[in-house]
Amino acid sequence: MPDSVTAAVYPVVHMFVLGIDPGLTRTGYGLIRRGNPHRPVAVGVIRTSPAAPTAQRLAELHADLVDLVTEHRPDVMAVERVFTNRNLQTALSVSRASGMALLAAAQAGVPVVEYTPTAIKMAVTGDGAADKRMVAEMVVRRLKLAEAPRPADAADALAIALCHVQSLRITNGPTRIGA
Repeated sequence: MPDSVTAAVYPVVHMFVLGIDPGLTRTGYGLIRRGNPHRPVAVGVIRTSPAAPTAQRLAELHADLVDLVTEHRPDVMAVERVFTNRNLQTALSVSRASGMALLAAAQAGVPVVEYTPTAIKMAVTGDGAADKRMVAEMVVRRLKLAEAPRPADAADALAIALCHVQSLRITNGPTRIGA
């Protein structure tokens, strides 16, 4: 029986989605297990020192992301897409951090999906212009957390993972990515 038919008859309900909120100083990560209900598995931030040379910071970020992917073996990585910022330096550092996440995923054979900040806010809160407080509040509600993860980058990473889970429900139901 072809995989697509098997997936339709025996849907994979549980999958692990790693959300990444890229940044050179702080990269947020949030791993959730898709299910009923969705469960947070790991959440936090990877930090690099602003005093270190950029190349060293990128190498450290990449190594930490590789460790994260190796430890948790996500089925898919959802990354916030870099948007044009008025501050070119910020956009450049976020782009570099995003590249390290994409590289770590590619090296591990993990599929990557990118979402714009507006799409993430819309999926999690129903409002594409929601502020960080509202996003964090909805992450707490939807994952039944006692409080929002800190710093905000960690809560944002969980929101990115939730956005992907919600997009699966809308676009192709409960089948496994890459199946």
